[in-house]
Amino acid sequence: MDELTGMFAEYKEDASIIAGGSDLLPDLRARLIDPDYVIDAKGIDEMSELSYDEEEGLTIGATVPLKELAESDIVKERFKPLWSSVNQLADPVIRNRATLTGNVCTSSPAGDSPPSLLVLDAEINAVSQSGERKIPIRDFFTGVKRNSLGADELVKSIHIPTPPDSAEGDYLKWTRTRGEDLSLVGVAALATDPKSGSLRIALSSIAPTPMYVPEAEGILKEEKTLNEKIGRAVQVVREKISPITDVRCSEDYRFYMAGVLTKRLLEKILEEK
Repeated sequence: MDELTGMFAEYKEDASIIAGGSDLLPDLRARLIDPDYVIDAKGIDEMSELSYDEEEGLTIGATVPLKELAESDIVKERFKPLWSSVNQLADPVIRNRATLTGNVCTSSPAGDSPPSLLVLDAEINAVSQSGERKIPIRDFFTGVKRNSLGADELVKSIHIPTPPDSAEGDYLKWTRTRGEDLSLVGVAALATDPKSGSLRIALSSIAPTPMYVPEAEGILKEEKTLNEKIGRAVQVVREKISPITDVRCSEDYRFYMAGVLTKRLLEKILEEK
């Protein structure tokens, strides 16, 4: 780890880190980036660990492939939004290689994992020669494919606290095809208690960055019927988002589907209980 941070501090913008390479290699082939150095981090033990402790939570090393998360019973049972988003990210072949940290550090507005990490209150463990610092995921994304990592910082791991036993959550994604595709809209939600807990909602592909919706947190505590609470959540989401028109779909369609997916997801995680 010391050697890696030392090299990255020396080369900074002239270097790129490769863990899985599923984002980096296409950018290299397309000449979108042209680093002088590509530093392979896959052999570093501290970055390849996937561990869980009931009190401490889930720690995902930066080079852990998505395949490990997709096949983990703990991730499926205790961190359902993340498990669902990972299984809808790319395809099984890519997941053998791609990493969660890579998907996060690409910081695409259309990324699948960021909404789930936002509702799970994840934390980024960044490291440099100056030491380590923890970045709340809600402070990580700063713009289109931009984040708050310093020029000499890299991600060592991602930490997720264990949700309450009563928590229910999931992730839904809308695409143009049934196969591998970028999301037109992605929605993650987690209710710490489906009856009266905090409601966390986050979305992708509807703003310059993945978006968390704090205004939804208190909705389940309101004295309303379940349908009214869900309707209120859809209203709050539509008031917050700012989708655009691009080659994949129109602004109006994204606006509409954000509401549809929010409603479907909340009906799924709240009405089952």
